[in-house]
Amino acid sequence: MSGGERRLVLKQRVGGDDPRIAIDFLSARCSLSRSALKDAMNKGAVWLTPRRGKRRRLRQRLRRATALLAPGDTIELCYDPRLLAAIAPRATLVEDRGRYSVWFKPAGLLAQGTDFGDHCALLRQVERHFDPRRQVFLVHRLDREACGLTLVAHDAEMTAALSALFREDRVRKRYRALVRGDLAAVRGGSGRIDLPIDGKPALTEFAVVGFDRDTDTSEVDVVIHSGRLHQIRRHLDAVGCPVVGDPRYGRGNKNREGLRLAAVALEFVCPIREQPASYAVAAEALGW
Repeated sequence: MSGGERRLVLKQRVGGDDPRIAIDFLSARCSLSRSALKDAMNKGAVWLTPRRGKRRRLRQRLRRATALLAPGDTIELCYDPRLLAAIAPRATLVEDRGRYSVWFKPAGLLAQGTDFGDHCALLRQVERHFDPRRQVFLVHRLDREACGLTLVAHDAEMTAALSALFREDRVRKRYRALVRGDLAAVRGGSGRIDLPIDGKPALTEFAVVGFDRDTDTSEVDVVIHSGRLHQIRRHLDAVGCPVVGDPRYGRGNKNREGLRLAAVALEFVCPIREQPASYAVAAEALGW
């Protein structure tokens, strides 16, 4: 390994004779420069699993180069120079509710980080916006390729409260999709798709907004009543009208501008004010 040009995964336990400063410990175990290691730490590619006596605490990102280590701690470095060099699109704050916030996530932005870093993730952008030292929590997922409205909780209690709303189907989520083909001709102007996904029930409702004969595409409003993996994309593909630009599902639906799927509206009762909360993005703002 040299020059930090290749991917590296390293996992080591701190011994009694090892350096106690995090950056010194890592420098002694790989050929990466100290500046490369500091960059990786800052971007969330280094992990610490502390051990204190018989109690083993949760694995967490280690960002501070001068952090003190203890014997029995486990350090992991997940280094990928290509990923660390990536520049993510910026999310937009829609509203700060104190204990949670509403954001517009652009296409191409991860919802949360991976082992190889979180600098290209929505959650890290939210932490940096409010306080980089305080953790925030993902309430619901939005595919990396999709754009739209998403909720981020600022504490564990609010995470549980908002998650319960989603779990109990008390959040109305509306999506706008551009699909290949004439969906109205295939399934009618509105309807339901209730095909199981991964062996579990899944229900998607749709209403066709319009059909463009020149491009052979339909614009569709979608509401889901379950949260299966890639539910909208899989259901629309299953009825023969895949989402335009979907890199995984469908045929003949490639698009240079990417996936045409957006979360355009959220409606729920705010757990803080106990009043209806509603957020929407105008379809014209999507630029499709």
